[in-house]
Amino acid sequence: MIEPDSKDASVAAATNLGGRWPLGRRMKVVTAVVGALLAGATAYAATNWVVGLSAGSSGEAQSAAVSNLTISAVATPAATNVLYPGASGDVVLTISNPNPFPVTVTAVNLPTNTTYGTGYTSSALSTTQAGCVSTTPSDVIWNFSTSTSGNSHSLTSPVTVAASGQPNNPLTVTLTNDASMTSAAPPACENTYFSMPALTGVTATGGASTASISPATDSWTS
Repeated sequence: MIEPDSKDASVAAATNLGGRWPLGRRMKVVTAVVGALLAGATAYAATNWVVGLSAGSSGEAQSAAVSNLTISAVATPAATNVLYPGASGDVVLTISNPNPFPVTVTAVNLPTNTTYGTGYTSSALSTTQAGCVSTTPSDVIWNFSTSTSGNSHSLTSPVTVAASGQPNNPLTVTLTNDASMTSAAPPACENTYFSMPALTGVTATGGASTASISPATDSWTS
């Protein structure tokens, strides 16, 4: 008699069981099929499909609005150089920047040399000094001002005002010897505080820059 090989024996055994394979054999077959499916899924997940970008793909941005600077007199100026007839003195002021970005001031525009400051009895600039107002005239003007209104004078060194500083954190600047009192100033202007004539313009640029440390000291050229 010829003995069947192992494969034929398995088939014969299955036949003897009415076409059913033993449980162990069936588990091996199921395990093999599931393993083959998982291997196929893994290979699919690891596939690198190249995805491009449609023309014109973009996003949205917005630039900031630009607001004017405010230059104001300081209530308690710490002027080192004071005015007297025929001499120049310091001017102390604050610059407020409401913009959400730093602003660098490089120059200011001066009023005419016949536009005079008004004198006050105290640094609070609340009570005018009799006999020493702009119409007297007080003879207090911006240094280097001329007969032409709006003439620009560059700062010796530009000052940068930090972003969003108005009104709580303005930059205090002392402009050295930028006020002038003519020799014709009346005696009533002795021991007086002056509100300088309003500046007519400013040259400034906005953008990233390191803010000047307050208080700052500067001046402008003739």
